[in-house]
Amino acid sequence: MGSACSLPLWIQKYGMNWKDLTSIDELNGAIAESSDNLVILFKHSTRCSISRMALKMLEIGWDESLNGVSAYYLDLLNHRDVSNAIAEKLDVIHQSPQMLILKNGTAVSVTNHSDINADEVKKHSA
Repeated sequence: MGSACSLPLWIQKYGMNWKDLTSIDELNGAIAESSDNLVILFKHSTRCSISRMALKMLEIGWDESLNGVSAYYLDLLNHRDVSNAIAEKLDVIHQSPQMLILKNGTAVSVTNHSDINADEVKKHSA
């Protein structure tokens, strides 16, 4: 499944246990994992200040109530093929930044830009 996360330390400091999403095989694994656990996919553009802000706001709102959620981080500039596969497999229109919440192999929530937050994840984790 996902490798140890290569996010900068300023992003990792809020306590989320990110998994890098770097291949279509890892995407397929994350989709399969959503049959047992809530999964989020965060599509991040490392060159975009809005994406950086959305990621930080998600991290700040993340707390121990979400410990059972698997969080996957996609650097879409380096892994555009994975981003394209997400759009195709989960039938979503590509946006950046974008957070998808997966349950039972489907996207039950898709949020973009400044609408991305941990409260959206909490609504689906209960």
